[in-house]
Amino acid sequence: MKTITIAGGSGFLGQILERYFSKKGNEVYILTRDPKRDNDIYWNAKDLDQWTTILEQTDILINLTGKSVDCRYNEVNKKLIYDSRIDSTHALGLAINLCDQPPEVWLNSSTATIYKHSLEKEMTEQNGDIGNDFSMNIAKSWEQTFYEITNPKTRKIALRTSIVMGKKGGAFRPLKYLVRFGLGGKQASGNQKVSWIHELDFARAIEFLIESKQLEGQFNLSVPNPTTNKTLMKGFRKVMRIPVGISHPEWLIRFGAKLIGTEPELVLKSRNVVPKRLLDNGFKFIHSDIEIALDDLLN
Repeated sequence: MKTITIAGGSGFLGQILERYFSKKGNEVYILTRDPKRDNDIYWNAKDLDQWTTILEQTDILINLTGKSVDCRYNEVNKKLIYDSRIDSTHALGLAINLCDQPPEVWLNSSTATIYKHSLEKEMTEQNGDIGNDFSMNIAKSWEQTFYEITNPKTRKIALRTSIVMGKKGGAFRPLKYLVRFGLGGKQASGNQKVSWIHELDFARAIEFLIESKQLEGQFNLSVPNPTTNKTLMKGFRKVMRIPVGISHPEWLIRFGAKLIGTEPELVLKSRNVVPKRLLDNGFKFIHSDIEIALDDLLN
């Protein structure tokens, strides 16, 4: 049995990991601004406080903290997105170095959005093109903060996670509702790549990285073969037995994003991300086919 502490673990991804690791008999603690249960511990994701004591008995630290990017990129939200990631990562790095017995491994969130828009080139950890816009610069700063604090007794892994398909949150639910209401056609050209990972493989990949004690550095968490937006939406319609879906031209996506308070890049950016390091080290995916994965999540 291991003791696992998940910072920012009260959200969608944290709940996936808590369920997965708890079922295997591990003790899981959640660092959260809003503690409600016995295993919840208060932290403000910035200051060193009483929460730091839990790290003394933590074998595995996973940091998922960060304001959702599903919002408009105005100056207020940009600052919150940046600060929530940088402050929490910095605080955890300092807290680890205050421990007599620090965690064996620290896995810190990053994002597959660190790579440029790409229709053709596959973005691997070694050869991926990292660009220069707000989202990519956030990811770069996040990883830089993670690595610039030296934690000599703790192995460190940055999780460049793609879209996690899960029943209880993330992109899966809004896409399901679009299809249900007859709006599940392709979005813009439909050719943009969608890198994704099933919630079970997301948890399994993290378990694999924890158990593979020789591994450290950046890892892409995504299926081996990204789908396209067109194929993704077709898969939803097929599994949900809804024969038609209205497509959305790019101008409508930009207008709609403004209307509902989000950014069009969440749909329009082509994320062509491949998990080369996971594959090279022997990780086996259970769900790599989009239709089979959707069938599992919808039924």
